[in-house]
Parts: sequence; C-alpha cells; structure tokens
Amino acid sequence: MKYITRDDISQMEKIERINLMNSCTGYKSANLIATISKEGISNVAVFSSITHLGSNPGLLGFIVRPTTVPRDTYTNLKDIGYFTVNHITSTMIIDAHHTSANYENGISEFDKTNLEEEFKNDLKIPFVKGSPVQLYCKYLNEYYIKENNTIHIIASIEHIYYNENMEHKDGWLQLDKGNVVAINGSDGYCLPKLVDRFEYARPNIETKSSKI
Repeated sequence: MKYITRDDISQMEKIERINLMNSCTGYKSANLIATISKEGISNVAVFSSITHLGSNPGLLGFIVRPTTVPRDTYTNLKDIGYFTVNHITSTMIIDAHHTSANYENGISEFDKTNLEEEFKNDLKIPFVKGSPVQLYCKYLNEYYIKENNTIHIIASIEHIYYNENMEHKDGWLQLDKGNVVAINGSDGYCLPKLVDRFEYARPNIETKSSKI
C-alpha cells in the first residue's frame, strides 16, 4: 500500500490534496439543500456533509464552509429558519453538481440548471422536484469549528416525503430503489447497491442476515 504522511499531504499541489482528503474518508451523502431568501429568491446547492444526529427527536447536521465569502444557503436559513434536504438521483447529477458553481448573490441555481422547484402544502421553502426523499427542516443551532473556520449546522426534521416503493414494513427506506447516489470525494457520483441488511447485533449471538 502507498504510504503518505502529514508532511507529504501539506506539500501536495492544492487540487491533488483536495481530491485525496475528500475521498480517503469514504463515501458521503449526496443532497441538494434548497432555501429561499427574504426577497423570495430560491437557492439550491449540493452538499456532501449531511449526517444523521438522532431519531427522537429527528435531527441532522451539515457543515457550512467558511463564511469569509457570501454563502446564500447559510444566509437564507438564518434569515428564514427553514430549508429542505433533497436526495440526488442518478439522473440529476449533472445539474446537481453544477449548483456548486460560484454564481453571484441573488442568482437562483434553479434558473441555471434543469432542476425544478416544487412547493408542497403550505410550506414556503422549495423542494427539488423528482427527488425521491425530501426533508423539510428547521434550523436549531450552530457550532463554530475553530480548527478550520467552518460551521456545524444543527436542524430538526419537521416533515418527510418519500417514494413509497422504497419503504419496508419496519419503516426502513431502501435508497437504491430510488436510484439515490453517493459522493466519492468532491466530484465523483456513485450509484450504491444494497448488499445485505442484518438483524440487530447482540453480544455473543451470531449476527444474521435479515433476508431482504
């Protein structure tokens, strides 16, 4: 196996370092976060840092990069207090990735891609049409990470929409049935396939497949 030290990493060319450090930690979630500004302008951006934080209450978190430059997602969710999380499918990856382009403040990525806004019930924040899992979330808190000047956003899950063909009787969602992708690094999109699912693990008892 190739061996690389911290000193080696620090001396790498920027793009090589970014690619290595973003991919060596494993696959990440691929989501589009949609927000809306006080002026009513929608924003949508790709994120690969969304993580489950708890089930009761339902909480999630994600990382916002340093706000030394304008971050529409961060500004909007702080101003409005709500946002949506939308899973990315294999047919959406080109447009989803394009949302990472650095457009000027006030320009909606919905207008620059084939992604479409979708409003549900009386909710004021747009979802991404065609996403098989859509979460409506409320901003709760944030924690500044001094080591790299980023912000960890904490939010509650207020509403959930998903395609019913993905749901199992115990409430588990089989994401590959919705063609949900994952991200390898910062620009590699992968289509995971379920290998197996297992029963609850207990000490000194053989772990068994749940035979999906």
